[in-house]
Amino acid sequence: MNISPISYKRHRFPPQIIAHAVWLYFRFTLSLRLVEEMLLERGIVVSYETIRRWAKKFGPDYARRLRRKKPGRNDVWHLDEVVITIAGRKHWLWRAVDQDGYVLDEIVQNRRNTKAARRLLTRLLKKQGTAPKRMITDKLSSYGAARRQVMPNVEHRSHKGLNNRAENSHVPLRKRERTMQSFRSPGSLQRFVSVFSAIRNLFVPPRSQRSAFQSRVHRLQAIAQWKAVAGAMA
Repeated sequence: MNISPISYKRHRFPPQIIAHAVWLYFRFTLSLRLVEEMLLERGIVVSYETIRRWAKKFGPDYARRLRRKKPGRNDVWHLDEVVITIAGRKHWLWRAVDQDGYVLDEIVQNRRNTKAARRLLTRLLKKQGTAPKRMITDKLSSYGAARRQVMPNVEHRSHKGLNNRAENSHVPLRKRERTMQSFRSPGSLQRFVSVFSAIRNLFVPPRSQRSAFQSRVHRLQAIAQWKAVAGAMA
């Protein structure tokens, strides 16, 4: 399916600058004001509020156009949930990653129960199109109950020590949360993680590519794809 190019009509700055600002904000642990300062060093005068609007407008479009990893029947899903406090209330960010640490899906919910776990599994099956070989979770019993309802034939291992891959995937977001001084609403968190994880999936090399040369080639390919997606080819 062909997707029409992103339109930059009525924007004063060219696509290269807009895409670069959005990339800096989502790819690195930078505040909007730090991105503003980095652009200023290059002679680009733009306010942090404009960068915020660019991230909100163009970020989701970029994320939708990024190439996604093809699912496989031998994939292993690692599921985990992390609490995030927003305006004094606890919310739960449910996340699924595969055996390579690739983020498959994330969803913000205000409950930590079987219904919430079932919603995550249902979304995953719909997006991936196929069930995994195995799912690994922590000791939360809601995962087992949801699995029996949604995909009863899938092997389930419930062990905290086996689920480090999912737990480690929360670390980059935790760093961003501190930089941003928390999130303002569940909706803003959901919008942010959908773009943040899509860009991180693109630029972080698979675990199988461990040499410096392989990592460098992977990142060069990722940069080329990012520029093509954003319509920011030089």
